[in-house]
Amino acid sequence: MTEVPQALPQGYANLLSDIKQRVRHAQTRAVLAVNAELIRLYWDIGALIDKRQKQEGWGAGVIPRLARDLHNALPEEKGFSERNIKRMLAFYREYPLVDFVPQAVAQSAATPEVPQAAALFEAQLLQAIPWGHHAELMAKVKDLPTRRWYMQATLQHGWSRSILVMQIESAAHHRQGRTVSNFASRLPAPDSDFVQQTLKDPYLFDFLTLEPGFHERELETGLVSHLEKFLLELGQGFAFVGRQYHLAIGDQDFYIDLLFYHLKLRCYVVIDLKRGDFKPEYAGKINFYCNVVDDKLRHETDQPTIGLILCQQSNRVLAEYALRGVDKPIGVSSYELTRALPENLGSSLPSIEEIERELQGDEA
Repeated sequence: MTEVPQALPQGYANLLSDIKQRVRHAQTRAVLAVNAELIRLYWDIGALIDKRQKQEGWGAGVIPRLARDLHNALPEEKGFSERNIKRMLAFYREYPLVDFVPQAVAQSAATPEVPQAAALFEAQLLQAIPWGHHAELMAKVKDLPTRRWYMQATLQHGWSRSILVMQIESAAHHRQGRTVSNFASRLPAPDSDFVQQTLKDPYLFDFLTLEPGFHERELETGLVSHLEKFLLELGQGFAFVGRQYHLAIGDQDFYIDLLFYHLKLRCYVVIDLKRGDFKPEYAGKINFYCNVVDDKLRHETDQPTIGLILCQQSNRVLAEYALRGVDKPIGVSSYELTRALPENLGSSLPSIEEIERELQGDEA
């Protein structure tokens, strides 16, 4: 006998949605709790090995033996390879004064060099980052303040391990917040600081393959055809609205190169692409576009539209003068299609003569 479906009671959909949300939150908390426990365990193992090495003079040769014995004793447990145990030791030595225990217990063990609040904050930060991320950070970022910057950015933006590596390799910490802008005078604090830190200078479009002498339309087409990579470089929160977005003003037609909406800033972002150096007249054009978008597209709950001029050379002095009398919040950033080798790396490359001598030495 077929059951007759009953009408759902009022409010059932809200109940279902609420339960699903609670389950997802609980699952997220469970994952974070497991990660935090793993980080504490690895730090503790690193501390034990470090202590024995210092007290009893053990060398690095004990680690391969330890990895083999742990594998034999705990074959079902993963993560105790020789390489990973060395990472645990390095992890402890990078953060030897972290406070992983509750405040009341840690009070007697606190050191004057690391205040309680700072040690506790660092412990919370370390426990929130996956172990694979820590491995990359220890290997690629030696400066501790810079490493903390990447940790906090990882939490803020939800970077995967591969995205974190890409951000490190592109030196994101040097580029964030460097846009020339008038945000401080056109937006209230702290909104102006938040917007400033959202933008970069320069932007890296090294995923494009454009020949010298390219046209602006080619740049625009390339960015849209690689939209996922473009959005990743722009940063979290940018939602694509349109390319060559049409604006009808009186009896004339105008077209915005790229129009976005920023989900965190709650505003439209107009991007004007330029080939070559920044010119002062660019500020007036994008100010015009921002005025029109505010009038025709902006909702009453949206924040003021932001303009961003992207050119190959931003010329900070010219940009500062050009933006000084502009009404709308506008930033000017440069972009790079490829990154040149750092000067210190270029000087370390071997010469032809040095390579030839090496080859001759090998043959001998």
